[in-house]
Amino acid sequence: MNDLYSRHRRVLPDWLALYYDDPIEIIHGEGRYVWDSAGRRYLDFFGGILTTLTAHALPEVTKAVSEQAGRIIHSSTLYLNRPMVELAERVAHLSGIPDARVFFTTSGTEANDTALLLATAYRRSNTVLAMRNSYHGRSFSAIGITGNRGWSPTSLSPLQTMYVHGGVRSRGPFAGLDDRAFVDACVADLKDVLGHTRPPAALIAEPVQGVGGFTSPPDGLYAAFREVLNAYGILWIADEVQTGWGRTGDHFWGWQAHARNGPPDIVTFAKGIGNGMSIGGVVARAEIMNCLDANSISTFGGTQVTMAAGLANLAYLLEHDLQGNARRVGGLLIERLRAVAAQLPGVREVRGRGLMIGVELVRPGTDEADPQALAAVLEAAREGGLLIGKGGGHDTTALRITPPLSLTVAEAEEGAAILEHALRSTY
Repeated sequence: MNDLYSRHRRVLPDWLALYYDDPIEIIHGEGRYVWDSAGRRYLDFFGGILTTLTAHALPEVTKAVSEQAGRIIHSSTLYLNRPMVELAERVAHLSGIPDARVFFTTSGTEANDTALLLATAYRRSNTVLAMRNSYHGRSFSAIGITGNRGWSPTSLSPLQTMYVHGGVRSRGPFAGLDDRAFVDACVADLKDVLGHTRPPAALIAEPVQGVGGFTSPPDGLYAAFREVLNAYGILWIADEVQTGWGRTGDHFWGWQAHARNGPPDIVTFAKGIGNGMSIGGVVARAEIMNCLDANSISTFGGTQVTMAAGLANLAYLLEHDLQGNARRVGGLLIERLRAVAAQLPGVREVRGRGLMIGVELVRPGTDEADPQALAAVLEAAREGGLLIGKGGGHDTTALRITPPLSLTVAEAEEGAAILEHALRSTY
């Protein structure tokens, strides 16, 4: 056990998980690569949990952070803040929400907390609809709506939560239906749930479930849900913490795959916008955002140095069409991995879109999760020079692949080759 690991164990919580039997310390990054304290280089296919969106040590971002830090780092929301206003203007425009207002937080968890506060205050209801297999953060209220037992350490909650079907296409009671029948069945389930309760404040949903293993419904499900929600006045919160900023390739926001009945009432975001800096936030229609009748500020949300990073990162993302690159390179990577999976009995499914790819592993010949194989593949990939993530929900285990959106075709092939070797060495 190395010295840093020993020190970690002495002063940090036992539940603060580390990857790998021999945890690594990452000390340097450049582009799509990182280096550990032993000087070993890795191709990064997880990006700090989908957070390094564009590239490690992106010169435009590091320059913006350095210049802003040389002026002022922080002043709180009690004073006018030019970088915060400028980033809010851009996010409001990109959100697709009419008359949008933006509130910045320090994380996706805090963003979802704020969205729940707004929805429940606006609707005067503490009942919330959420998706099975969902994850929305680690705060008390976010845990209360999380539909993933592995990330829910308590059943106590300030909210009454009801879970509906639809977030997982290939498992559950509707898995055998075609896409149209699947959507119809999920809508019928939603209607049935609403018949048993007073109207909830909101439905919160990830367009692609992140921690749950990158599962998603057929396109249009949430648009179909919206018709039902609108009849009751129920708000739609799109949790875009992992899907936002073009990661899915086909769309800038994940909700745009379900846009037939317009944008969500509230969108939450975080992770990739800061490229590693701590930025989260909420976008909502003005009447919803302004519904609070008590004081509310943020000490660290919107602080100048993080806003400078967000502005530079967003500009780079848009100017270099990284969404288009995610679509093109991600499409090639998915097909390459599907070709490998077709030859391996332990790979149940390769799914996802853009550079948000899940590889579900099972015990060969079954539909059962295989956590031992998952751990073995992660270790073998690391040994081969590739860092990837993991996830899953009820009796599922999945690899999570989310490189920076500037990934090249050559790097995608390099990562796919390492992962193929790791899979074949395991199965």
